[in-house]
Amino acid sequence: MEYRRAVRRLRRLAETCDQTRRVAAAEPFLRAAYVFGELVEGADPVDRLEVVLVVNLPPEEVTWGTQPAGAAWLVDFLELDKGGVSFWWRSYREPVWNHLIREPVRFWSVEEGIDAGVLDALGDRRADLLRRDAPRGGEEEVRARTGEELAAALAHLREVRRSYWDRKWRRRHRGLGRYPEHQLWEAVAGYLDLLDADDDGQHL
Repeated sequence: MEYRRAVRRLRRLAETCDQTRRVAAAEPFLRAAYVFGELVEGADPVDRLEVVLVVNLPPEEVTWGTQPAGAAWLVDFLELDKGGVSFWWRSYREPVWNHLIREPVRFWSVEEGIDAGVLDALGDRRADLLRRDAPRGGEEEVRARTGEELAAALAHLREVRRSYWDRKWRRRHRGLGRYPEHQLWEAVAGYLDLLDADDDGQHL
């Protein structure tokens, strides 16, 4: 899509994220939203808008490449399935960046709302004004983080395999267009993605 159109899409997404703060809940489910990839780098056209959604769940419930339980409503509410958007989930207890998510920029948070400065900087193509989230330890820290996520993804994959034919488990993972097969596919895809990213198989 055209760069300007991608920025407009991101603005609408930020506004919709802000509306989630009105949802009655003891704790907010969505904590923050980040953008990274082609839009941040100034590509024109932008193939897809790449965003990260940080949710109020522990890391073991947000393993790489999987959609966490209870997030289907948010996909629908934010219209993430309307096309043109690629999105990933992260736990609020872990770094947003990883082997794929490079130097993400936060454009919304539950504490501060919409970051108009980020949206304006993107609109003006002033990437130099963006505050990017990056590991202090550079690539070495990214590799270490990949190993940790790989171990978590393998544990999750094993748990999905163990539970796959359990009726109660299958019932809990069915609804709003989601099926147990989605859980299995995402667990496999997330693990294999991290396995491919693991440097020389050092964490196997």
